[in-house]
Amino acid sequence: MRIRVATAADGAAVRDIYGPVVETSAISFELVVPSEDEMASRIGERQPEHPWLVAEGEDGQGVVGYAYAGRFSGRAAYDWSVETSAYIAEAARGRGVGRALYAALLALLTAQGYRQAMAGIALPNEASVRLHEGAGFTLVGVYRAVGWKLGAWHDVGWWQRPLVGAADGAGGPPAGPTPLTDLAPAVLAAALRAGADATG
Repeated sequence: MRIRVATAADGAAVRDIYGPVVETSAISFELVVPSEDEMASRIGERQPEHPWLVAEGEDGQGVVGYAYAGRFSGRAAYDWSVETSAYIAEAARGRGVGRALYAALLALLTAQGYRQAMAGIALPNEASVRLHEGAGFTLVGVYRAVGWKLGAWHDVGWWQRPLVGAADGAGGPPAGPTPLTDLAPAVLAAALRAGADATG
């Protein structure tokens, strides 16, 4: 498996993974599957501040999963916190793809200087809870009946993970997070390698 930074050219592959989730489940609260162009735009617009990563399977499988970070809130004081998410192609689930993506994503966010990672999970979703708790996230609260989809109200649980060196929130004022394009190549490579190491 290879973990790399996503580009706009991955829009179609990412849409193919995400589309069935939107159409058939409450895992995503989107109601309409975004177009290929929209997914490409999301990848391009969030980077280099917030990374999108893709996992390529073995034997020419192409993209089998993706993970990304985005702003936790538009308010400036939240700039050191991110919201993270991952989606895995159905045929690739249970093979450690999510674990590898999250290992690389969290290593990269730490290298960029972010301090807290958050993840909202529509409940129930045992697989996502396992993935996040396995990556060090802990449950901090549940929003009750906040989303209506597929004929029912759904709760959303929130999980949080301090990034390395950020557990106590000490120190400051902090420097701003570093865009991907300003990271040293060796630092970027080491973060991506953390994903491969997580499956070893």
